[in-house]
Amino acid sequence: MSDHGPLVDRFGRVHRNLRISITDRCNIRCFYCMPDENLQFLPRNEVLSFEEIVRFTRVAVGLGIDRVRLTGGEPLVRRGLTELVRQLDEISGLRDIALTTNGILLATHAESLKDAGLGRVNVSLDGLSDATFQQIARRDGLQAVLEGIKVAQQVGFEKLRLNAVSIRGLTELEVIPLGRFAREHGLELRFIEFMPLDAEQNWQTDQVLSGQQVREMLEAEFGPLEPVTRDDPSQPAVDYQFADGDARIGFINSVTEPFCGTCDRLRITAEGKVRNCLFSAEEWDARALLRGGASDDEIAELLRTSIGAKRAGHGSDNLEFLRPNRAMYQIGG
Repeated sequence: MSDHGPLVDRFGRVHRNLRISITDRCNIRCFYCMPDENLQFLPRNEVLSFEEIVRFTRVAVGLGIDRVRLTGGEPLVRRGLTELVRQLDEISGLRDIALTTNGILLATHAESLKDAGLGRVNVSLDGLSDATFQQIARRDGLQAVLEGIKVAQQVGFEKLRLNAVSIRGLTELEVIPLGRFAREHGLELRFIEFMPLDAEQNWQTDQVLSGQQVREMLEAEFGPLEPVTRDDPSQPAVDYQFADGDARIGFINSVTEPFCGTCDRLRITAEGKVRNCLFSAEEWDARALLRGGASDDEIAELLRTSIGAKRAGHGSDNLEFLRPNRAMYQIGG
């Protein structure tokens, strides 16, 4: 494959971060991500094989991608995930492999994933009460998630992060317990504003509990939060640390304070559609190339075309914003 330089869009943003959805299936039903009933999951033969994922990733790495995050759905429900991680870890130039999971199956797989080369884990945890967990996830599982976090730390995952979606009228009482839990267990915690990506399309602006409001709650309980210089300027979170220690709290204010100006991410869905933005209205079919005998150069050109069409911002803070026709579980978190 010929290498013609990095993936740079019209606004000068260099893309180094690839999010790979490996399945649209999940073992819970969080309302901000997927419907509770009448789900139509992808047929197995429409989902990219591990061989196809590895080939696509290798082409992307040749264009400057050096970080990947495995998402879903819930990636741990797909059999053989450890082997996929092992194969990705063998790609020269790929320096970081991360995973986003709901944590329910993490205790079972944490050690094998660590051994295979997985570097970082993000666990979605919106609250520490069974009632809140069940109201959001519409399934049981909180204790399994907490056990998964414990085991992941025991097997050596040092960069373990909690992701908590902030929803007005539902998660306010979870903010302080989550902050305390993160402090006590040496975890990084990020609060994410509720975004218009729910499958049942019930999202309303007044349900957004802003990062600024969450920060004020934390400071009222724990004292000042001090700004921290970001290790990676393209990361979506604005980070702080508690004044009395080094525990970090981040805020992903995707609705009230869009951070598109430094975005370096692109995505590929479980069935092989490339998306240049979480809120993109357009997709590019990599699976057709992967299964149609296309060369690596043709796959690289598809990636360049996708990045070349990227907009300056997602526009969710704009009155003319049109929400995507796909929900989070179909795109990849």
